[in-house]
Amino acid sequence: MTFTLPDLPYAHDALQPFMSKETLEYHHDKHHLAYVNNGNNAIKGTEFEGKSLEEIVKGSYGKNAAVFNNAGQHYNHLHFWKWMKPNGGGKIPGALEKAIVDSFGSVDKFKEDFIAAGIGQFGSGWAWLEVKGGKLAISKTPNGENPLVHGGTPILGVDVWEHSYYIDYRNRRPDYLKAFLESLVNWEYVAELHGAAAKG
Repeated sequence: MTFTLPDLPYAHDALQPFMSKETLEYHHDKHHLAYVNNGNNAIKGTEFEGKSLEEIVKGSYGKNAAVFNNAGQHYNHLHFWKWMKPNGGGKIPGALEKAIVDSFGSVDKFKEDFIAAGIGQFGSGWAWLEVKGGKLAISKTPNGENPLVHGGTPILGVDVWEHSYYIDYRNRRPDYLKAFLESLVNWEYVAELHGAAAKG
């Protein structure tokens, strides 16, 4: 398959004041486009041509850094844009909320642990809520890695590369993570992914 840059599911200024138009213009229009273009170039003439994105991510991990880094970041960002919405945050759908409480004890504890994972990821990377072994778990990964290559299914991820927040928050990563959870997350999309992963 050829990677293509998706349109954002909302206007560039729709996530303000929590994520600025300028951040989305750089992050989506330039950074994500670079992963698409570099990934397409890296895949040419390799065994990964014609495979699905998930197959490419899993198959190239630890074997072909150029393919993996760009395919991993393309996969992560395809979901990242959908993991946010204008007027996000708020109430978590029932079945997902129950699963979160079952796994972490409370929604507050989940949020605390998720933010801690994002703060604790040294340098560039991601923090995740994933389904692994039938349970919800929180993890963090460097660079373009995601739970797919560690036996999990990501259902929520937050990008902690500096280009995701530096224009708006400078070095205040904790403030960005709090704003992401409280005001940006599209919980309906997370619940949809959780439902699919729980069946799988």
